[in-house]
Amino acid sequence: MTKTSHPQTHSQRANSVNVGEHVPRKWPNWLSSFAAWVLTKRGWRVEGELINQKKAILAVAPHTSNWDFFIGLFVVFSFKLNLNFFGKHTIFAPPLGAIVKRLGGIPIERSKAHGVVTSIANKIKEADQLILALAPEGTRSPIYPWKTGFMHIAREAQIPIQVIGLDYAKKMIVLGPIIQKVTNIDEQMQTIYTFYDNVCAKYPKNCITKP
Repeated sequence: MTKTSHPQTHSQRANSVNVGEHVPRKWPNWLSSFAAWVLTKRGWRVEGELINQKKAILAVAPHTSNWDFFIGLFVVFSFKLNLNFFGKHTIFAPPLGAIVKRLGGIPIERSKAHGVVTSIANKIKEADQLILALAPEGTRSPIYPWKTGFMHIAREAQIPIQVIGLDYAKKMIVLGPIIQKVTNIDEQMQTIYTFYDNVCAKYPKNCITKP
């Protein structure tokens, strides 16, 4: 089994998180402070440490509600992260398309999923820096097993994965274990399921981590 690193556990405000020098960043200080203030005002805090890499996948779950996106967006602003994410190609149509792209959105047609993994992996290889955030389940509906496309992307692009939990019970953004290298997808998915066993979704019944 590939060694998985575990960030230190400590609670902190979103804008006080130590973001390493290798992590690509953008967004102004005022937006970072405002987003962190909103999260704190709503009772949300951060636990753990963010991966310090120019290229990585951030697997964010459980994804059971549209609120997950907005909480994630405020985390991105507060950390001042420059990242990308997948979105249905339909949301890139005017007038919102330009905004979604500005936020780092990458359009994808689910009906043409074949070849997407290799295409994205190649884009990551060609980029000087690229942090990709996605929901490993691939849907807000109950599903098991979860989609493993993100694991295949990480393996082809030869980049690490950090799992991040949105715990609604504790109101905690948990910066979880880091899989430095994808070697055995079935085995390493069990590490991911084990982590999310202890993370409470907005709608817990829609997060399935066991057969």
